[in-house]
Amino acid sequence: MRLLVDTHAVLWWLDDDPRLSPAARDAIAGADEPLFSAGTLFEVSIKASLGKLEVAEGWAEELLVEGFSLLPISPAHGAACRRLSYVQLNGRQQRDPFDRLLVAQAVVEGVPLVTCDPGIAAHGVPTLW
Repeated sequence: MRLLVDTHAVLWWLDDDPRLSPAARDAIAGADEPLFSAGTLFEVSIKASLGKLEVAEGWAEELLVEGFSLLPISPAHGAACRRLSYVQLNGRQQRDPFDRLLVAQAVVEGVPLVTCDPGIAAHGVPTLW
C-alpha cells in the first residue's frame, strides 16, 4: 500500500516521537511505499529558517534511506489544489497552503494521508492515525 505522510508525522517518525500514534507507526512501517511530499521539504525549510522548528541536516535523505519516496508536485496536483473548497473547522476557514497541497496530492494519487491534523481530515480525504 502507498500512503502519504504529513509533515508532523514524518518528523515524529524520524525522531521516534511518542506523539506518532502506534497505528500511524504501524501503517508507515507496513507500507509498500510511504511517501513524503516535496511540499514537506519547503514547509520544514521555511519553519526552520523562521526559528519555529529545529531539524537535523539531512533529514530528507534519512527518509529516503528508510524507504520513503519523495512525491514531486505535478501539474495535476496544482489543478486539484485549485479545485479544493476552503473548509471550516471550529468556525475558522482552513487556508494552510501546505495542508491543501497534501490533500490535493492524496486525492490525485488515490492514497490515504497519515495525519492527526483535523484541518486535513475536514477535507474528507481518507486519513490514518
